[in-house]
Amino acid sequence: MGFFVFLPLVLPLTAWPVARLAEQRLHPRTATLMLSTVAGVLALCSTLCLALVMVVGTAQLPGNPLPDGWSDPEVRDAVPFEEVAGRAAIPALLAVVAACALTLWRHLRVRRLAHRALRGVAAPRVAVLPDPDPYAYALPGARPRIVVSRALLERLAPGERRALFAHERAHLAGRHHRFLLVVQLAARANPFLRPLRTAVGYAAERWADEDAARAIGDRRAMARAIGKAALVSRGAPAATLAGLAAAPGPVPRRVAALLGPPPPAPSGWPPAFTAVGLATWAAAAGTTVSALSSANAAITLFFLLHAATPW
Repeated sequence: MGFFVFLPLVLPLTAWPVARLAEQRLHPRTATLMLSTVAGVLALCSTLCLALVMVVGTAQLPGNPLPDGWSDPEVRDAVPFEEVAGRAAIPALLAVVAACALTLWRHLRVRRLAHRALRGVAAPRVAVLPDPDPYAYALPGARPRIVVSRALLERLAPGERRALFAHERAHLAGRHHRFLLVVQLAARANPFLRPLRTAVGYAAERWADEDAARAIGDRRAMARAIGKAALVSRGAPAATLAGLAAAPGPVPRRVAALLGPPPPAPSGWPPAFTAVGLATWAAAAGTTVSALSSANAAITLFFLLHAATPW
């Protein structure tokens, strides 16, 4: 394996340029899909290599339950500085597993509590709650619904309400919660992927903005609805579950984007000789090298451990 086993731990740095440029230069749908895919692959590769290093390190500990052959010199030589790196990987991997498990548990718990709170609400698609705090969010699940407080509806004009519902319907139709969960877990697995989590959160909001603007046929009305909803919702408590679909995002940037020209049409790959194209190639190269390095490390260690295991 050599030093290649450590590459997936730092290769997420290659995705930093595209994380910034994609949200500015690409269609929000393209940016969301691309960045969440890159984040997911890079997180899996780094976690796998961390686990491989941990196996080698655990085999060096006295009293470990692993076969004695796994501590042979041939196995130790597969990882540089196996004593330091191997032992450091143990708490690191435990922290990654705990953080990801806690994030997933919170996600599922919030969704479960939200659906349980709406059991008595007969509305199949839109649930209007008599809450004095203004908020609205899209609740995914087997019965996806839009949840909005009466306080927010009372502060919006009819056209702004239509834009609000179109925005939340876009979140549900695009299943944005899945992409956001992927990047949240990826950021927990590798802190270098946090810029991608932020970028996907913004891109998902912009994706919903553009789909909603197209549905109502008025980008300026959409911009007004976003700005007004953000102003009147400042006092909403954090427990309103607004994060189930996406965070509100930088509202001034979203409004400015809607007041400007529409984004370019969704495309599979940006032009190569542009800043975003070069950044995309760099991220793709980093992701490919990460996948190949982790696959090589896993296969190499498998055969080493197989040869060192008495049968």
